[in-house]
Amino acid sequence: MTELSEVLAGGDDPAAPVGVVRVLARHGFGVVEPGQLLAARGTLMGEIVTGGDLLRGALDTSATELARTALSAPGTQEAHVAEDDAVAAGLACAGGATLLAHPLPGDAAAALARGFTQGVPAALVSTVDGTAALVLVGADLAERHGTLGSTDLDTAAAEHLAGLLRRGATVTDRAELAGTDVLVDLWVPVPSLLVVGAGALGEALAAQAAVLGWGCRTASTVAETTAAVEAFTDADVLVLLDHDPAFDEALLAGLRHGRGFLGALGSRRTQAARRERLLAAGITEAQLAGIHGPVGLDLGARTPAETAVSVVAEVLAVRSGRDPGALSAGGGQIGA
Repeated sequence: MTELSEVLAGGDDPAAPVGVVRVLARHGFGVVEPGQLLAARGTLMGEIVTGGDLLRGALDTSATELARTALSAPGTQEAHVAEDDAVAAGLACAGGATLLAHPLPGDAAAALARGFTQGVPAALVSTVDGTAALVLVGADLAERHGTLGSTDLDTAAAEHLAGLLRRGATVTDRAELAGTDVLVDLWVPVPSLLVVGAGALGEALAAQAAVLGWGCRTASTVAETTAAVEAFTDADVLVLLDHDPAFDEALLAGLRHGRGFLGALGSRRTQAARRERLLAAGITEAQLAGIHGPVGLDLGARTPAETAVSVVAEVLAVRSGRDPGALSAGGGQIGA
């Protein structure tokens, strides 16, 4: 099966519509990851390619055929997975689902693909009958493609998604907005941490990433680090522990690339020296604001484990657009 983003992006016929299949309702299966999506697209050679999966592949056979029909018209289908098949697929138990299939215009599908590949939030909202769909992409979901049929409904969907986005997690939600029943899928990329440098703090950062469900990898050379940063998406995070000025090359690459979170440890003196070197290399004061250094929130951390908490806390705050403060001092909704 072809990668989901490749199918959505369009390949040799980007203007062609895509048929998508999503989980409208379900019972059983145990805990299921949100954001289930399978897509199908016709090629210029007359073939149909598919990507993605539903419920760990347990429903792919029926869903693939449904996705083919969705290329031309929306529809729903009931599906059931027996106990043995469910367990074999990695699900907790048997269950049933109502699958919603509907066409998605080529430009909207391509926008969704860009969101996935660039590591930025992306959302797909449709009426529950599949007759209208809206795709929103970007850090604040400002880029829109398609419509749910009215300005009021599109606005209500955007406001609903803004609330979901503040939770910082992928979610599938069915809601009534502006008097219309809709199915909402929001994909929020999971951060991936790149730690450059060894020692107790590096180990603590890896442990903290594991607790949060983030990816984590390490690098030790300038070339390896620079190559990784040049390939960053907005979901990627650099934490530079090594103070060697040679690693300025990686920071320069990150600032010019413009994606991801760039964090660097070091004393005030180390930060000042790094700042002067980067300015001398042609980086502007405005660009320097893209480096979080010394990285981490002022939590009074003393140990490597506590410092790791302060680092990931700043990453979370930046990703959510929050100005960190005590919950007791704020007036907003807790958990929003």
